Amino acid sequence: MKNSISSRMRTLGALALAGTLALTGCAAGAAGPGNGSASEQKYTEEDIQAALKKPTTITYWQWTPGIEKQAKLFQEKYPEITVNVVNVGQGPDEYAKLRTAIKAGKGAPDLAMIEYQFLDSFTVNGSLVDLTAFGAAESKDKYPEWLWSQVDRGKGIYGFPSNAGPMANLYRKDIYDAAGVTTPPATWTEFADAAAKIRETGSYIMTLPGNNAGQTIGYFWQAGAKPFGFDGDKTITVNLDSPEVQKVTDNFQDLLDKGLVDNSNDFTDSWFQGIANGKYASWLTAAWGPVFLDSGTAANTAGSWRVAPLPQWDASKPRSANWGGNGTSIVKGSANPLVAYAFARFLNEDPVSTKMLAFEQSQFPATIAQQEAPDFASNTVPFFGDQEINRVFLDSSAQIDTGFQWLPIMDFVFQSYNETYGKAIADGTNLRAGLTAWQKAIVEYATTQGFTVK
Repeated sequence: MKNSISSRMRTLGALALAGTLALTGCAAGAAGPGNGSASEQKYTEEDIQAALKKPTTITYWQWTPGIEKQAKLFQEKYPEITVNVVNVGQGPDEYAKLRTAIKAGKGAPDLAMIEYQFLDSFTVNGSLVDLTAFGAAESKDKYPEWLWSQVDRGKGIYGFPSNAGPMANLYRKDIYDAAGVTTPPATWTEFADAAAKIRETGSYIMTLPGNNAGQTIGYFWQAGAKPFGFDGDKTITVNLDSPEVQKVTDNFQDLLDKGLVDNSNDFTDSWFQGIANGKYASWLTAAWGPVFLDSGTAANTAGSWRVAPLPQWDASKPRSANWGGNGTSIVKGSANPLVAYAFARFLNEDPVSTKMLAFEQSQFPATIAQQEAPDFASNTVPFFGDQEINRVFLDSSAQIDTGFQWLPIMDFVFQSYNETYGKAIADGTNLRAGLTAWQKAIVEYATTQGFTVK
């Protein structure tokens, strides 16, 4: 099956850089039965189906173009239900409005799209409904273990996974070939060797941007690091000085010092131009990355690109990482939680809906069923030389560590990255010093927000 990649997900560029949220509503706080935690009330499937027979209107805040199609499918199946799909902004813009509405006690939607790394900034204050009481645990085996862990926080289940961002190496085969790099680097040592050869041709193998904490954290994840931990209450762990993090840092320090990788920011006009004009031979990115390449400034490079696994630290024990992705959560105070739950489940698990997510909305699917669908794995993409690129991302997803966690203050983590570690990248100064400054800034901020830092 041939299919060019849809351009409908261009909005992901802003989200790849998301991290400067309004720093409000993140302080430690205990959730209780009136503010988002699971209560004694338990609901059966019969309760859910009964609710779907009553005239009800629910509102879903999200920013993926085309989700109205799934809402229409749901309404056709349940004619008494109306789903209002509303785009109030992408990522940080939505979150700021959502926090304001929740705090005011009015104006909040029934459901909201929330990226995995920011979910805890809402659960910490009980702003989301624990779906355990609705039977959400029964969905656990429908998703890869690592992906389900992004919404199951141990003390509660706070959404259904919608999509994912397993990482891989998008590379220009023509530039690799011209440099004598006949196969994509399988290890980080080979990556450094390839970088040296490619630099001799005038190109860089990649840029390490100082404005993108999400990508850098992905590199840490792949190396086996556990930089963050959260007990779901008031205790967090910040471990940015671990051997795994330092290994990644030292590797990029060496590549930067030798001038083998660039340090320009990504998702800028000059970066897009660099992708198009051959300045960069690789982009180590997530499964959503290909949508940025098939039109616009990079359209003239069609057929030159391929996808390969990330370089490995130990080729005998391949590991990957996730960058991005989001789920569908029910917001505290929803007057129609049963109907909201039914729609969230339908959107992310119904086979017709998940196929639309994969092929029409260009998302890497969350459910195992859609991931294993033959037409998904075998889909060939002309922009990538008719390669079946989904197979590479599927392999990547299978290699992602399940134990990675986030903090309830990831908004500050992303913002402070730009002022510390990212600044060291941009300024060409010592990355370990930037790492130390980043750790210090996070710990100090967490303490002011009432968290205990281990």
